[in-house]
Amino acid sequence: NNETVLNNRYRLVAQQGSGGMAVIYKAIDLELGRTVAVKILRPSLTSDPAFLTRFRNEARSVANLNHPNIVTVFDVGNEGPTQYMVMEFIDGQDLKRLIKTDGILPVDRVLKLGIQICAGIGFAHRAGLVHADVKPQNILVTRGDMVKVTDFGIAQALSDTQPGEKVSVVWGSPHYFAPEQARGDHPTPASDVYSIGVVLFEMLTGRLPYVGANQQELALAHIRDRVPTVSEYNPSVPQTLSDIVYKVMSKEPSARYRTADQLGHVLESYRDRGREQTMNNAPSFRKSVSGCHATTHRELFALPGGAGGLLRRLQSLTARGYHRGR
Repeated sequence: NNETVLNNRYRLVAQQGSGGMAVIYKAIDLELGRTVAVKILRPSLTSDPAFLTRFRNEARSVANLNHPNIVTVFDVGNEGPTQYMVMEFIDGQDLKRLIKTDGILPVDRVLKLGIQICAGIGFAHRAGLVHADVKPQNILVTRGDMVKVTDFGIAQALSDTQPGEKVSVVWGSPHYFAPEQARGDHPTPASDVYSIGVVLFEMLTGRLPYVGANQQELALAHIRDRVPTVSEYNPSVPQTLSDIVYKVMSKEPSARYRTADQLGHVLESYRDRGREQTMNNAPSFRKSVSGCHATTHRELFALPGGAGGLLRRLQSLTARGYHRGR
């Protein structure tokens, strides 16, 4: 086939992915000589004013978000009926594909990715935007495990919504959207926090918290069903981390953290506290073991759950009287 060049500048190289709204291509910016990603709105949608508005809003919203954990938008335009957006090219894969390939992710890796997701979404919250469609498919991960949040196509400006106002169309992904979104309420930063909670749950368990035969069943599950815990499906996850995810998946927005920044700080504190406790406790444990199995330093850190498994082992031995300490 003849190569496609948009506006004599962007040469399309290969399709990278597609969704219901657009197709993503790897491309070359001939003017600047760099590799970029070009998002092209599906032809069937270019005559729909609502989709065109969403497409342009995304470009406008994200163009003003300059953050290392958000995909940068370089340009937006059209060639005839073809509407496109030009973004930085990310050499990696989306988080959904990563979970499908690797299954349950180690706790340390979940914390590393989760803190970055919160940093990107939190920056948008501080800029007055709600992402409204946080899901693993919209989270790109580079080969070095750097996170890039993308697809702000249904992002909403907080200033554009009125309290209690219902939306005419419920946007978002039913596996990940918050109960209030399922009810037709406008999403808030706490709605994004809920969705991040579902993503954390999926990374830690390899499965989704709710299933349903259709969108209606899924929506009702988010609204009515009991909130499952991570530890039910993966007992090796430390209870404190399981409790954090449980909190952010609360049905009521007021019971969650209000913004992604708040959740990010909680995850950072948990990570740092875990490391500190591991460093403080491990030596005293080894000195105080008397007459029991001589567990080596390497064996301790090979326990299920990594550092978290070590801490639970220490707590268990303490309760049984093996730890004599100071």
